[in-house]
Amino acid sequence: MRILQVTNKVPYPTKDGGAIACMNLTKGFALLGHDVTVLSMNTVKHHITIDEIPERIKNMAEFRLVDVPARISAIKLVVNLLFSQQPYNASRFIADNFSTELIKLLTEKEFDIIQLEGLYVCPYISLIREFSKALIVYRAHNIEHEIWGRSAEINKGLKKFYMRNLSLRIRKFETRLLNNYDVLVPITQRDDSILYGMGNRKPSMVSQTGIDSSILFPSSRNLEYPSLFHIGSMEWGPNQEGLLWFIQNCWPVLHKKYPELKFYVAGRNAPAWFEKKLDQPNVQFLGEVADAYEFMNSKAIMIVPLFSGSGMRIKIIEGMALGKSIVSTPIGAEGIEVEKDKHILIAENTDEFVEAVSKLVEDKELYDSLGRNAIGFIHEKFDNVTTASKLIDFYKQYIK
Repeated sequence: MRILQVTNKVPYPTKDGGAIACMNLTKGFALLGHDVTVLSMNTVKHHITIDEIPERIKNMAEFRLVDVPARISAIKLVVNLLFSQQPYNASRFIADNFSTELIKLLTEKEFDIIQLEGLYVCPYISLIREFSKALIVYRAHNIEHEIWGRSAEINKGLKKFYMRNLSLRIRKFETRLLNNYDVLVPITQRDDSILYGMGNRKPSMVSQTGIDSSILFPSSRNLEYPSLFHIGSMEWGPNQEGLLWFIQNCWPVLHKKYPELKFYVAGRNAPAWFEKKLDQPNVQFLGEVADAYEFMNSKAIMIVPLFSGSGMRIKIIEGMALGKSIVSTPIGAEGIEVEKDKHILIAENTDEFVEAVSKLVEDKELYDSLGRNAIGFIHEKFDNVTTASKLIDFYKQYIK
C-alpha cells in the first residue's frame, strides 16, 4: 500500500512521545513492505535538515519537510485570546506554504491511506479531499483539550484562566473536526471512549504505540542500584508540573531517609527557571543525554509523577521494555493496561509515592520482579510490526 503520514513536526530525532509514535509506525509499515511517505512541518522549535536524518531512516520512507515556523509569540497569543475563537495552538500550524506542498505531493503521487498524526494537521482534511481519494485516518495521539484542562486544575491566577479558556477552545475545535475523517485510530481505549462520547461516529480501532525491540533491550551491566531517574521533554508543561511536585513534596523526605540516594533528571529544552528549581541535594540534572536508552539502562527506579496530560506515556512503555521498575500516578499510567503492583507501582499522593519508592530502594527482589513482569507485558502487547500489521488489516476494510 501507498501510505502518507502527515505530521506537525518532523518525527526525527525521536526525542519525545509524539515523534516516537509517528516514527515507530513508519518503521512498522516499511518493514511490512509498504511504500511510505512522510510530510512534516519543519518548525523553528524542532527544525532539522533532511541531511540530518540517517540513511537507514530515509531508506524506510520518503521524507518531505516544509518550513512552518509555528513560533510561540506572546503578542500573537494575546491577540488570539482577545480577537479570535480559534485555539492559539491550532492557528500556529495553519500555513499557506504547507497547503501548497501538500497539494503538490497529492498531484505527484497517489495514496491509498493518508494518516494524519494528531489533531493539529486535521484542518487540512478538506484540502486532501479535493486532491485525493485516499482513506483519511485521524490518528488521535491524545485528547488534546484534556491536557490543558488538567493543567488548569493545578494552576492558579491568570495561568489557570488562560489554560481553562484554551481547553474550552480546543474542545470546540476537536468537536468540529470529528467525523471529517474516514476512520479514527486512538492510541488508548480510554481516548476512544471519550471521542465516541464527544460525537465520533466513524469506524475506530485502538492502536497503541509499538516498541522496536531491535533497539530497546534491557541491560544491567552498568546499573546503579538504588537510584531514581526521570527522562522526558523538559519543555512540556505536565512534565514540569509533575517534577516540581515531586521535588518539593517527595524528595526532601526521601533524601532525609536515604542520604546517599541520587535522583537523575534528563531531558532537553529545560527553561532556565526550571533548571534552578532542580538544584536540590543529590538531584543531578543532565540535560539532553546522548543515548536515552543507555541512560535508562544505567539507572534503576523510574519516576513519572504526572498530574496532567492525556493519551499514553511512551516513556513508560520504553521504561517497561527496558525492565525498569516504575512509580507513577494514575494519570501517568493512563491508557496502559498494566496491573498495579505487578507491572508498575501506582501512587496518588506524597505519602504513597514515598512509600512506593522506599519499597523499591529497600527490596531488590521486588525491583527485579517488577522489571521482569514489565518486559513480558510489553513484548506481549506492544510489538511494533504486529501493531502496524493489525492497523493495515483494519484499513483494508474501508479502502474503496
